[in-house]
Amino acid sequence: MHLHVPPAPAPALRSVLAALASPTAVREAPIPSLRGAQGPVTPELPLPVHVLDRIAPAGAAITRLAGWRFLLRRGGHAVAAAETMLTPDGWAFSHFFEGPYVASTERALRQAETMAQPHQARLLSVPELYMLTLWLHGDRDADGATGQPAATDLLVPLAPAPPGIAAHRPHSVADLLPVLTLRVTRAATMLGSPAPA
Repeated sequence: MHLHVPPAPAPALRSVLAALASPTAVREAPIPSLRGAQGPVTPELPLPVHVLDRIAPAGAAITRLAGWRFLLRRGGHAVAAAETMLTPDGWAFSHFFEGPYVASTERALRQAETMAQPHQARLLSVPELYMLTLWLHGDRDADGATGQPAATDLLVPLAPAPPGIAAHRPHSVADLLPVLTLRVTRAATMLGSPAPA
């Protein structure tokens, strides 16, 4: 298999397992697929979630690690996801969620498994555009929690993608980043805030 999923920190996984074992956490989650689960739900395919903080003057994407996301699988497919966050005391469970990004992530991962080049799977969030991408990093053995997108890395926009950007179509960072830069700059201008520098 050419797609590598980096291992999540053990405390992040333990926090998700503890939340799944907690009747209160599951009952209070607004996720019908978890509350009415028939059979075990297991956290799989941990992906580091990086957030696009800014775009440097030279055009490089500057990101930061925001958490780890686990797909929650039952019966061979993802029914929801769990996210963890870094706190002063270490990794902790944040929340469960469902919605289109769960199925879209699973689809993009299957798509990436068929690619000829080896990649490491990560997620890249662009909050200003309400956009999430599967980030296929070219160094499959790198630390998934660190590093910045390389020009040759691939970004696969997840559905729903912003208008004019096709979901599930791989783009090199070099091709997609200028489009994102323009859109983020426009969004910042429309909101009256300075564009990310």
